[in-house]
This record gives sequence, structure tokens and C-alpha cells, in this order.
Amino acid sequence: MPADEQPKIIIDSDWKAQAQAEKERLAAASKPATPSPGAAPAGESGEGGRQPGEPIGFKDLLSLLISQALSAMGAFPDPRTGRAMVALDLAKVYIDMLGVLEAKTKGNLTSDETTLLTRAVSELRMEFVEISREVAKAVQEGRAQSIPGAGAGPMGGMGGGMGGPGGVIAPGGGGANLHFPS
Repeated sequence: MPADEQPKIIIDSDWKAQAQAEKERLAAASKPATPSPGAAPAGESGEGGRQPGEPIGFKDLLSLLISQALSAMGAFPDPRTGRAMVALDLAKVYIDMLGVLEAKTKGNLTSDETTLLTRAVSELRMEFVEISREVAKAVQEGRAQSIPGAGAGPMGGMGGGMGGPGGVIAPGGGGANLHFPS
């Protein structure tokens, strides 16, 4: 490549919008009352609360892990089909990672970081249990379809290498990812 020619960088901002929307939902759920609708919390602006060029921080790491866990729990529709895909085994991996992060950083975080991490872990764990129950019920009633060995759904096949060939163990079936018909 000639010295004066720079490589073209393409940025996919769709995932950023999804992650930001989920971050805002979690922030709203963790606060009892918001001062004014649409107002950004103090010290936050732009994408993910970071200024352009600002170094990546702890909250960015949390946002990534949280959005991946939510994605594996079907929070975002599969872009190819428009339908929710659930890979509970992969969601559990991300939630467990947040739990390890919580344990290993105990006493080394600011109070805001500690609060954010603690709330995120507990809310994700509660959501995981609720979704697991709903998935089992949906499979039993025939409202959800089990897709054995399909990988992690929204993650494009990473689930098989994360501890086994399946994603969800549901009554009457083996491990699998679930596909909810529209």
C-alpha cells in the first residue's frame, strides 16, 4: 500500500445504539426516580458516556459484558431473521464473568462502579432465572423451537465452544438454543 494511502475504517454503529439503549434501560431501572426525562447523567455524554478519544474505562467493560449477556438472553432480535434467539449457556458465561469481576475487584472500585456492577449482576441473574423458566415453559407448550447445535444464536456460533454443544436444557429435550417464532 502506498505511504500516502490510509486504510478505510468502517464503523458499525448499530451495536452501539443497541448497547446504549440497554445501558439506559439498566440505569433507569436502577434509579428510583430520574430528575428529568431525556437528561444525561452528570459526567456522561456521547456514546456510552465517553468523549471521543477518551480511553476505554471500567464502565465500558461492564457495558460490553452486560449487552452480550442480554443479547444471549434474547434481548435483541437476530438481525438476519428479526426473531429473538436465546442461548442461555452463553448468557450464563457472561453473567459468571461479571460475577468474577465483582469478586476480584472488591474494594478496588469507586462507589459508583461498585453500585453499577452489583446491580447489573443481580439484575442479570434475576432476568436469567426468569427467562430460563419462560423458555422451559415455552418449549413444553410448543411455543419455542429448540435448535440443537446451532451455536450461540446472535453470537454466530460461539456457543458450541463454550462448554458443550447445546445452549439450553429444556424439559423433554437436550441442550440447545431456542428460537421463538414471530
